[in-house]
Amino acid sequence: MLYKVCNLYCTSDYDKQDLFQEIVIQLWGAYPRFRGDSKFSTWLYRIALNTAISDLRKQKKIIKSVEPELLPTEIQDIQYSNEKEERLQQLYKAINHLTEIERAITMLYLEDKSYEEMEDILGINQNNLRVKMNRIKEKLRKLTKSVEHGVR
Repeated sequence: MLYKVCNLYCTSDYDKQDLFQEIVIQLWGAYPRFRGDSKFSTWLYRIALNTAISDLRKQKKIIKSVEPELLPTEIQDIQYSNEKEERLQQLYKAINHLTEIERAITMLYLEDKSYEEMEDILGINQNNLRVKMNRIKEKLRKLTKSVEHGVR
């Protein structure tokens, strides 16, 4: 579960390991405050997502201070022989274009979490989550079509 959060919010192996370590440190420090009001997995997700989002925000601040010419212009494309793997890669590229909260909702949705569990983890009411999920699905459809046609 923690690795999925890391994979969703980081691209390089180094960043994934770094985020995983940061999440574990945050979990360790927060464990004494776990009251048991919710499921342990819900609490775990909440800490992991909050840590990932705050790490992402820190990185954005650092990136803003870097010269734009030094940043890569495109993500390296990995060649896949299997069409299913290619489509999955396109989906992950599209997910990377979503906002932080949209990625969190998508990850929980792909984990087959109920809207009730998602509400507990994210603090967003179920009706709002349903609306957001429909918008995310539409956005992903458009993004995957544009990735298929080479449009960014």
